[in-house]
Amino acid sequence: MDQRVSFITLVVSDLEASRKFYVEGLGWEAELDVPGEVLMFRVAEKVVLSLWVETGFTAEVGHAPARGGTPPVTLSHNLATTQGVDTVLEQARAAGASDVGEASERDWGGYSGYFADPDGFRWEVACNPGEIGQSVLP
Repeated sequence: MDQRVSFITLVVSDLEASRKFYVEGLGWEAELDVPGEVLMFRVAEKVVLSLWVETGFTAEVGHAPARGGTPPVTLSHNLATTQGVDTVLEQARAAGASDVGEASERDWGGYSGYFADPDGFRWEVACNPGEIGQSVLP
């Protein structure tokens, strides 16, 4: 198996709330939008973020996803400046994100803050000055 990820799929309880948050609130453009089923965004040249409605997941996988608490995964959006971090966190707040934290200087040398989407998935918004952080900037 090649060392790569093609799709990242998040199971959502309310696809319309997710659409409102990501499309209307954050200004993302869907590459595929099947109402009531799935919403897909191209997030990198060969990577798609898929928001899949819970009923579809349950039908295909065979069991309901575990719910409750904070999902033990974060998604990260890396930016070139600390001002960019503050701007995106404010945009997420305006879009209705919950648990939007103030960004701060981190022990690892960067600057970051977090917000939660409608299903509680945590997004880190960061300025990572390290080599690997710089390598993922557009």
